Amino acid sequence: MSSEILVVGGVAIVALIVLIMLFKAIWRVAEPNEALIISGLGAHTRNELADSLGFKIVTGKGTAVLPGFQTSRRLRLDSRATNLQVNCVTQQGIPVQVRGVIIYKVGDDFTSIANAARRFLDQQDSMNGAIHELFTGHLRSIIGNLTVEDLILNRERLTSETRSSAADEMSKLGLVVDSLQIQEIEDETGYITNLGKPHAAKIAASARIAEAQRDQEATEAEQIAAANKAAALRDAQIKQAAYQAEIDEAQARSRQSGPLSEATARQEVVVQETRTAELEAQLSEQRLQSQVRKPADAKAYETVTLSQAERDARIAQAEAEAKETELRAAAQASQVKQAAAADAESVRLRGEAAAAATRATGLSEAEAAKARGLAEAEAAKARGLAEAEAIRARSEALRENQEAVIAQQLAENWPQIVEAGAKAFGNVDHMVVLNGAQGIEEMLAKALTLGGTGLGLARTLLAGGSPAAGQQDGMSVNGAEPPVKPIA
Repeated sequence: MSSEILVVGGVAIVALIVLIMLFKAIWRVAEPNEALIISGLGAHTRNELADSLGFKIVTGKGTAVLPGFQTSRRLRLDSRATNLQVNCVTQQGIPVQVRGVIIYKVGDDFTSIANAARRFLDQQDSMNGAIHELFTGHLRSIIGNLTVEDLILNRERLTSETRSSAADEMSKLGLVVDSLQIQEIEDETGYITNLGKPHAAKIAASARIAEAQRDQEATEAEQIAAANKAAALRDAQIKQAAYQAEIDEAQARSRQSGPLSEATARQEVVVQETRTAELEAQLSEQRLQSQVRKPADAKAYETVTLSQAERDARIAQAEAEAKETELRAAAQASQVKQAAAADAESVRLRGEAAAAATRATGLSEAEAAKARGLAEAEAAKARGLAEAEAIRARSEALRENQEAVIAQQLAENWPQIVEAGAKAFGNVDHMVVLNGAQGIEEMLAKALTLGGTGLGLARTLLAGGSPAAGQQDGMSVNGAEPPVKPIA
């Protein structure tokens, strides 16, 4: 039983193997890029075209081919390419050589496959030659009606006309043109080269002009950039110098803040001292008015009228002398001023160069020195004005009331004057009086008039005269008789 099973199994396996081999032997499958051409017994399809052809076309599927009764062959449907190199003559009689490429294939419809199968099934490698010869003839025919300029400028026209003229032949051959490209057109005469030379020269000239313009623009831009760079550098240096000057000025002010504060404080002190001096001068003036002028005015009222004419004459003379002195001083001052101005201008011109370098650092010192100088000058001016005012007040009082002032001083010192005059009699041991009592009275009167001699002398000196001038007529200074000379 087991042996029978084995035999049956072996027979089944062999039969299966035989069936597989038989199926493989009779079954044919068409690839996507090919068509099966089956001819022989029963190789017909259910259409009129297949019945008229006498063979079967299978694409994209499989079919059974009976060995010995039927034959299957494959026709490639993929794209093919062939190069064209055609020597032609244009309408102008200029020989040219055209090189291009044609990409073609067998058509996908049954008619194209049938036409291609009848012509190229056993000679598929000869398709390229047939296509080359076909398109060579059409290209020569078409290029003969075109000029070189048309070939260069309108290649699309050349390719479209070539494809149109070859369409009928390609359909009969069962082929379809996928692409026709004209790659290059050459001529042995140099016509194409010469044709492009004017334009090339024009383009070259334009290129040179454009290059020159670009060079000029670049040079101008570089010069502008250099100028801007120099200007920026200059501005930066100016700003740096300004900042450095501000730093130096701040440092100088910081260094001079102490002396400047001290000078300011000193200025305040001087201002207060000046105000004190002015108050003291005013006090002295008031004291002089109350203690000297008013008493002198009261006592000198009698003598003012008598001395008015003499005083006016002397005042006029003094004013004339003062005017002359003033004019002479003005002339000398003008000369000195002109000389000083010339010297100052020379010194200024020489010092401007040095002053420019030291101005920044010396500005603060100059301000401090100026403040100190102004303060001291104001103080000196105030003191001088106060002293001058006091002296002027005293001089005016003496000038206007000198008689009263001298009289007041003599009145206040009259006892001492009489005592000094009496001392002349203190050294007399023996005196002889000739006129008796009258002589004694005259002698005492002469002694007492010695004080009046001092009054006349003071008045003469104040009037600018000499003591001898007052005694020209043998009179005493005070208008009295000359004293009697005592007899020892």
